[in-house]
Amino acid sequence: MKEPFYLTTAIAYTSGRPHIGNTYEIILSDAIARFKRAQGYDVFFQTGTDEHGIKIEEKAEAAGVTPQEFVDDIAAQIRSNWDLMNTTYDKFIRTTDEDHVRRVQDIFRRFYEQGDIYKGEYEGWYCTPCESFWTESQLVDGNCPDCGRPVVKQKEEAYFFNMKKYEQRLIDYIEEHPEFIQPESRRNEMLNNFLRPGLQDLCVSRTSFKWGIPVDFDPKHVIYVWVDALSNYITSLGYDAQGDSSEMYKKYWPATHIIGKDILRFHTIYWPIFLMALGEPLPRKVFGHPWLLVDNGKMSKSKGNVIYAEDLVDAFGVDAVRYFCLHEMPFAQDGNITWELVIERINSDLANVLGNLVSRTIAMSNKYFDGTVTNPRVYDPVDEGLISTALAAKEKVENRMEELRVTDALDEIFTLLRRTNKYIDETEPWVLARDEANRDRLATVLYNLLESIRISAVLLESFMPETAGKILDMLGTEQRSLDSLNSFGNLETGHKVIRKAPALFARIDEKKFMDELTA
Repeated sequence: MKEPFYLTTAIAYTSGRPHIGNTYEIILSDAIARFKRAQGYDVFFQTGTDEHGIKIEEKAEAAGVTPQEFVDDIAAQIRSNWDLMNTTYDKFIRTTDEDHVRRVQDIFRRFYEQGDIYKGEYEGWYCTPCESFWTESQLVDGNCPDCGRPVVKQKEEAYFFNMKKYEQRLIDYIEEHPEFIQPESRRNEMLNNFLRPGLQDLCVSRTSFKWGIPVDFDPKHVIYVWVDALSNYITSLGYDAQGDSSEMYKKYWPATHIIGKDILRFHTIYWPIFLMALGEPLPRKVFGHPWLLVDNGKMSKSKGNVIYAEDLVDAFGVDAVRYFCLHEMPFAQDGNITWELVIERINSDLANVLGNLVSRTIAMSNKYFDGTVTNPRVYDPVDEGLISTALAAKEKVENRMEELRVTDALDEIFTLLRRTNKYIDETEPWVLARDEANRDRLATVLYNLLESIRISAVLLESFMPETAGKILDMLGTEQRSLDSLNSFGNLETGHKVIRKAPALFARIDEKKFMDELTA
């Protein structure tokens, strides 16, 4: 039996077109999902859209459409963006889905019936973009402490969730499970900044707007975003608050959540407490990834610095964009993106290290052996460095991916690619070709190069699937599984590589490109 692995992204808010910073999360999660599948896990990978709230109601009114029409349009844009990036999600949930609505109402009613929710009145400062209430002391210069934008004073009847009831239990859990919140710095932040100072009860319903899931026993209230949106991770699997959950839920829950660091509090405090109230297991892990910044600042339409995935793909192709996003994001620090940085990375890594290696090796194979792959096994001590690097690569990548250090995993693959390039300089095949007596040695050198490229391509498949597939097709190999990397020499012999390797990535003239972009 394959071990189940449930992976989720945060669900994207349908307030507007997603930019590359939003898109990064689905690319990151897809690389993890693909790699887990390659390792033999039974993966269920979910993403989707968060579609309720006053912000949607206001934007729909401004656009002259109904809220449902508005979210239908944005959800389609988001899904199209995810598909453009060649992501392999198994389910795309929308919080307007009928089944989700019903299950959320059941969860809310159960909270109420078991005494976790009570009715009261809320008066505080409300941030519409963040959909969060704040006390006077929490404001920063009179603005929202999360986004820095203005807040408005609001007073309304609401239902509240008794957070203090579960506060100590959650603190104990986080302390006993250090792997639960990643990276570690985020775990310390949640404990020291939010939990240990004490939690306030959480507003979980609203009466000041209508675009939300109605509380079925008190219809003037709509269920507020946190119960609605966070519950998607279990409603999608068929969780039933009355105890009749589906086999799918029993199989896949709990999940690993990949989310932005800005919503970590909701996923590591509110969500676990909701699950405790339901008597369900907590998520296996919550990874709060950093942000992708533009010129080291947040993307903002008002600043005019927003970069969209569609525009990047039009210019550079899907895999180049995937590679850049995955490579430029350290484990715990924010990454940075500009058009110039993307070009620099494509030229240095993709065109030079990867593309040039593949084209050179295949060209030499065709020039010296008419493209036929042979392995006479005429080894030299210089081979040991390459072979040992190639054999170590799989375990190193697996270890990095287990820690969700995707950037580091990519670095391990490119370490092998750079070592393979170095091997060409060490062995000088063009010199060996001058003497017929060295023919078997030359064939062995070329085989070692082709096999190292194969190993690199198999490892690269989760990150750059189209490129990896092209390389493996050029080599004419069926050996494409991670298990085929456990030994060196699994590339088949007796067949021919492609006659002429197309350029995987062409070098880009940065000045010319930027002039055209500006124009």
